[in-house]
Amino acid sequence: MAETTRDDTATWDDFTGAVNMTASELAKWLESDESKDVGQKSAAGGESTGHASGRQIVSILECKKGDLTDDDYGHMRKVVGYVNRHLAQRPSGDIKESAWRYSLMNWGHDPCKT
Repeated sequence: MAETTRDDTATWDDFTGAVNMTASELAKWLESDESKDVGQKSAAGGESTGHASGRQIVSILECKKGDLTDDDYGHMRKVVGYVNRHLAQRPSGDIKESAWRYSLMNWGHDPCKT
């Protein structure tokens, strides 16, 4: 079992603060057409960066905290950064069916969830 460091604890706290969807909610969302249609894709098309991230987030959420790897913690920090940056770019008007919301949801954060 890996030893938990102070940085890992802070990362876990930040991650669980940023990700407000459960593993099952996120997995179900990732199956939707809206989820697959948003986000940045490579020139060849395929899966968006956010959609791939969402799959990794589901895996992290389903993992025991003591079994998380350095790569998991690295991805968790990436998720926190993405969510914080994009929350700061909230568009005006109704966001319920916006690409902005859908993109955040691919990263595990639903801004409409209370």
